[in-house]
Amino acid sequence: MAISLLKKVNALINSPGHKKFKKRVHEALFETSTTIGRIFDYILLGLIILSIIIVIFETVPSIQIKYRSVLIFLEWMLTIVFTAEYILRIYTANFPVRYIKSFYGIVDLISIIPTYLGLFIVGSHSMSIVRALRLLRVFRIFKLTKYLSQGEMIIAALKESRTKISIFMFFILLMVCIFGSLMYIIEGGENSGFDSIPRGIYWAIVTLTTVGYGDISPSTTLGQFMASLIMISGYAVLAVPTGIVSAEMVKVSEEAKDADKKECDRCGELDNLKHARFCHRCGERLL
Repeated sequence: MAISLLKKVNALINSPGHKKFKKRVHEALFETSTTIGRIFDYILLGLIILSIIIVIFETVPSIQIKYRSVLIFLEWMLTIVFTAEYILRIYTANFPVRYIKSFYGIVDLISIIPTYLGLFIVGSHSMSIVRALRLLRVFRIFKLTKYLSQGEMIIAALKESRTKISIFMFFILLMVCIFGSLMYIIEGGENSGFDSIPRGIYWAIVTLTTVGYGDISPSTTLGQFMASLIMISGYAVLAVPTGIVSAEMVKVSEEAKDADKKECDRCGELDNLKHARFCHRCGERLL
């Protein structure tokens, strides 16, 4: 009986009708150039935005008290829809494992987990706000993938500058430890705010980053002088990492431009466009 059932299932899976259905669903879920694919993507974006709005409104006490049951119902309905969509994506994907491991696959999975966790952990469903990451599909839907290259350039620049930034951050860490300790020595006896070195370090971090909460402030003349020096130094904290990353971005941008150009074997011209067939300087045919 089990064998006959398996044969029936296998026959159903391999039937022309099922293959046509699977192809149609794949077209709706993964293709953005087709009409049905675009319609589905627009609907999906609308549901994602609606889900984000619901999660936000759930945290407003007056709305939660009045519409709690409605919000919970809508949240579960949307979660079921997103769960079904995720399962169908795995089922109809040409390479299911590749989709599961992809960025969008991971985001799709993470976006549905918080609601189910809410059954066991109170308040965890609020993490459904991560569904906002699914809005990144807008780049694919509206053919804006060319703008993603700019983001890749920023990431590449950050990777290239990570060593310099790490050294700079280590130096800043040493600075706040020293300044915090000095302020404890200077202010500790007369200012209750600086009652320990960790509190002094906290103040130094807040001051050096130009945040300035104002919950702790120096009261002695020497302490205020030290604070002035730290405030001035704070501008360097903002300027140095920005300069490092900017320099790396220029470098990455130049490398990208060089990668899109061809060198002429005859005259050595390096400024030929990648798609050029002939050298713009001597007319030699480019390989």
